[in-house]
Amino acid sequence: MSDYIIKATAGNGSVRAFACVSTQTCEEARKSHNTSPVVSAALGRMLSAGLMMGSMMKNDKDLISIKIEGSGPMKGVLVTADNKGGVKGYPFEPLVIIPPNSKGKLDVAEAIGVGILTVIADTGLKEPYVGQVELISGEIAEDIAYYYASSEQVPSAVALGVLMNKYNTVKAAGGFIIQLMPGADEEIIEKIEEKIASIAPVTTLISEGKSPEDILELILADLDLEINEKIDAGFRCNCSRKRIEKALISIGKHELETMAKDNEPIEVGCHFCNKKYNFNVNDIEQILDELNAK
Repeated sequence: MSDYIIKATAGNGSVRAFACVSTQTCEEARKSHNTSPVVSAALGRMLSAGLMMGSMMKNDKDLISIKIEGSGPMKGVLVTADNKGGVKGYPFEPLVIIPPNSKGKLDVAEAIGVGILTVIADTGLKEPYVGQVELISGEIAEDIAYYYASSEQVPSAVALGVLMNKYNTVKAAGGFIIQLMPGADEEIIEKIEEKIASIAPVTTLISEGKSPEDILELILADLDLEINEKIDAGFRCNCSRKRIEKALISIGKHELETMAKDNEPIEVGCHFCNKKYNFNVNDIEQILDELNAK
């Protein structure tokens, strides 16, 4: 199954819902960053959240960034997504090995620790919107639900999961976000809570072949579920040699001159996808020539 997101409504517009399968996206990120299993799980949950939260953005140029900073050995994760199904992200520490939790599962909460969740929405205005909450569990889904309730006053049910294969590749990944709009009545809330409590974990459903539509059907079928949009999803980094050149220019003429005098090639890596860009002395001198010509 290819990765994609669906957007839906239910309960005569009183509920909006998003679901995604992100297995290939999460596996690509795992390979790019060579992450340990617990980091793969944390990064994958964040990528799934990014895909769905990005799809909520209204305009094609809008971007949303979700950052977790914690006291645990992983230190944090950053993902950025657009509204066209593109997401990229990286962990601050890719290789963290810790024991499983009391349920025998990958201990994402322990890897992240105590910390802060920050959401930055760049909608083209002079200043981006920034919302910030303390982590309440470090399991990511609960933290994002708390962010929506606290910062945006939108009651939300959030499920995110990554299931790993024996050889540390991603077997299944995805999630859902279900949000109650103002005026949603108590009966609808109770129905949704009962359904969510009765279904299997989201990664179990995906590994069994359930689609995002199937998952929302399990929860919202009794509330006149209406699928509104399907968006192809994937790990997409927009880094390029030209962008890296701009980053080099931003460090200043003096630093570039020092690099040229050192007569050593330099390697610059993209944080998001780990792609490496090499610049020899001639390349650096050419950048300096362009700077001097301005």
